[in-house]
Amino acid sequence: MSMRSQARRKRRLQRRAGITFCVGGALAGLSTSVWAQAEPPVAASAPASASSAASSAASSAASSAASSGTADGNANSNTTPTTTLAPIVVVGTTPLLGIGTPLTLVPANVQTVHAADIQRQGRQTLSDYLAANLPSVTISDAQGNPYQMNLFYRGFTASPLLGTPQGLSVFVDGVRVNEPFGDVVNWDLLPQQAIDTMQLIPGSNPTFGFNTLGGALSITTKNGKDNPVGEAEIQGGSWGRKAAQIEQGGTIGQNLDYYFTANAANDNGWAEQNESRIRQAFGKLRYTDADTTLSLSAGGADNDLHGAQTIPRSFLGNPRQPYTYPDQNQNSAGYLTLSGDHYFNDTVELSGNAYYRHFRNANTSSNVNNDYGTINPDGTVDTLQATNVQSTVTTDSYGASLQLTLLGKLGGMQNQFIAGMAVDAADSRFTQSSQDATFTDSRATVGIGNFAQQTNANTHNTNYGIYLTDTLSLTPQWSLTLSGRYNWADATIGDESGTQPQLDGHHTFSRFNPAVGINWNPTPALTAYATYNEGMRSPTAIELACADPNAPCSLPNDFISDPSLQPVISKTYEVGARGRIGGNTTWSAAAYSTTLDNDIEFISSNGAGSSQGFFQNVGRTRRQGVELAGQTKYGPFTVTGSYSYVNATYQSTWVESSPSNSSADANGNITVHPGDHIPSIPATTVKLRLDYAATAKWRIGTNLTWRGSIYAQGDENNQDVNGKISGYLLIDMDTSYQVTKQLQVFASVSNLLDKRYASFGALGENFFTGPGNTFNGTAPVNEQFVGPGAPRGFWVGMRYAWK
Repeated sequence: MSMRSQARRKRRLQRRAGITFCVGGALAGLSTSVWAQAEPPVAASAPASASSAASSAASSAASSAASSGTADGNANSNTTPTTTLAPIVVVGTTPLLGIGTPLTLVPANVQTVHAADIQRQGRQTLSDYLAANLPSVTISDAQGNPYQMNLFYRGFTASPLLGTPQGLSVFVDGVRVNEPFGDVVNWDLLPQQAIDTMQLIPGSNPTFGFNTLGGALSITTKNGKDNPVGEAEIQGGSWGRKAAQIEQGGTIGQNLDYYFTANAANDNGWAEQNESRIRQAFGKLRYTDADTTLSLSAGGADNDLHGAQTIPRSFLGNPRQPYTYPDQNQNSAGYLTLSGDHYFNDTVELSGNAYYRHFRNANTSSNVNNDYGTINPDGTVDTLQATNVQSTVTTDSYGASLQLTLLGKLGGMQNQFIAGMAVDAADSRFTQSSQDATFTDSRATVGIGNFAQQTNANTHNTNYGIYLTDTLSLTPQWSLTLSGRYNWADATIGDESGTQPQLDGHHTFSRFNPAVGINWNPTPALTAYATYNEGMRSPTAIELACADPNAPCSLPNDFISDPSLQPVISKTYEVGARGRIGGNTTWSAAAYSTTLDNDIEFISSNGAGSSQGFFQNVGRTRRQGVELAGQTKYGPFTVTGSYSYVNATYQSTWVESSPSNSSADANGNITVHPGDHIPSIPATTVKLRLDYAATAKWRIGTNLTWRGSIYAQGDENNQDVNGKISGYLLIDMDTSYQVTKQLQVFASVSNLLDKRYASFGALGENFFTGPGNTFNGTAPVNEQFVGPGAPRGFWVGMRYAWK
């Protein structure tokens, strides 16, 4: 490196010295993951690389500057003393983090999780961690597998289940990972060990693009410069779970760093048919200098997940038994991301990325023939008990984003302006075949004859977005944020079989979504804000191809018809505040209301227990509520708590088929009215996390989670005689002991009190009313089906680290 380049690099690092950048927006040094965040107000007037390298570079520069200052002071007593700035918490308010925005200027109740927080609790899945720790986050088990949970945040869903209306967007290193075919989120594909930070941004922030109706989850992965260590871990315990993982990070010379992790887990499952096999790998290679960061990351997963499905309440004498089986999902993925940022000078930064993802899901499911005993068109009686369905979704997605950040002054006031553009495209192929089957006494299906193809469809999706956001520091206490994004979506569906030409269709959707927010920082220990924002979700290919009530299809999907659906529009209002009391206590409070116009629901043709149905715009829905959170530290104790309330209701009148609902009319229909509560969303959740550092080497932690009652799917009118699924309290514990500097042993217990509970419910017909719960298609019974929670489980492990 030339002397000129060295001097330039030193000047840039010195400008950043004394500023601690924490990607995602959490203050460093606290031992728990979710808390109210507050920092002194600082205008966005100085460059600050939001890459992980900036943090370490700033720290190094601070040390160098201090040493240099001392030396210079000895030589020249007139040298101006160095001033160390207060820490600045930086939040990414766009998918491409770029420079980021100081939290004091962000009009949102942002929540952040760090890698150490995830590792400390040792939870099996990412969704389980989020549900146990973050305010307003809950999960429900509709599939009977821990890696396939539905996750709710403020009443909006991120689910791996095709056909579930999605309302949350998820990003990994700026790349959207909602699968294009159905906007689903496959939690089992996310590399948990590779996560450096996660930030959960509430509301309909338009800069995050499509599907950000209720919020966005932005994940940043580790790099070798900030994680220059190696680590190997093994663990095992209840239900035959065995897991191992390894990670290694480091630097190569002055400008290169690398990171790699891989893991494998086998789990027999707590139920009879919900075993899992997980294989994941992730790697990253980076180049960094004073002005530029270039990163190439790649990863993949190959997972095999079995589900026990929901079971009727009459089966709860043995909650481990499945309703029918098999129910298997084989997920595989591979992805490659190239990203980078470059500082042209102290006020201009350009960032961007390009990516390619390949995803494949192979599903095998067993289904009851709901038409058993009916008269066929030829006059014969339908005596077919079951069908086996095999479906495959293969998707190749690719895209790129580019973002420019300008720091400066506008009318003499500090200003940060961001402009960006993004294009995302995907090609998907969906095939589905069906086979007649019969049930054994254990409710396994046995195929009769060969599989016959029902659907062979290709889809192509292209999404374009152009966004702007500007943050203006009106005064040292007041700031104004204006944002907007124009989205344009194109979806093409084509029949490849030659037998379903009615499937062919082409759809376009477009809209400009605005946002405005204001922040007030009267003191360094208090921030108040108010915001309004809008978002958009265009109907997915799976919804567009299954939207005709006269031609219901099955999920994952037997595409038949292709009428238009309207895009879902969200409008969110939020007010809130966050602050600090003394040096050890933080708090936050927020109140919000999000209204959806043209919300989309899956309308079952035979009740919630059936996969036959169609998608329909059901008018207006609303989710509104409050969030309270706080954290305090007292000696070796750290206490974090939160209370969340969400009132999720329908605001329009509509009719659906739900013959298993006790209030259904003679045609099996129910009428949903404004004010009726949306199923699966608990009104209240209370969470408490206790951390105790018993000694310098021994730590103990406990989570207490209370989740309120919910209505079952199929009870959208809230009138079924079965009522709600009861709420429950769960207690989990974790502990670790540092045997040596390199060796740590740890243990965890879930559901300490061995509570029997259910997190999901649906109304349907139970066809297994014969002796020993065998098939009895002539006498099905309407019941409430539930998704039982796992009993108490215990795991132990050890972790060895090296430099």
